[in-house]
Amino acid sequence: MTGKLTLSVDPEVIRRAKREAKKYGTSVSRMVEVYLDLVSRTPEDKGDPPVLGKLRGSLKRARAGDYRRYLETKYR
Repeated sequence: MTGKLTLSVDPEVIRRAKREAKKYGTSVSRMVEVYLDLVSRTPEDKGDPPVLGKLRGSLKRARAGDYRRYLETKYR
């Protein structure tokens, strides 16, 4: 079930939002819903950021010590 929400938004922002929504095959309403869902969650509800899910498992053979040495070299 969905509810209705009325927003006052600058016409230029609406134009850009519609262009972005079309580019990603979604609606402005869905974009706003996802945004409001993300910003209204408590830290406990947020869990891992989406990018972490994409990266998880990509460094299966990496060790923490290797990464530490890399950072020490990089930031000398």
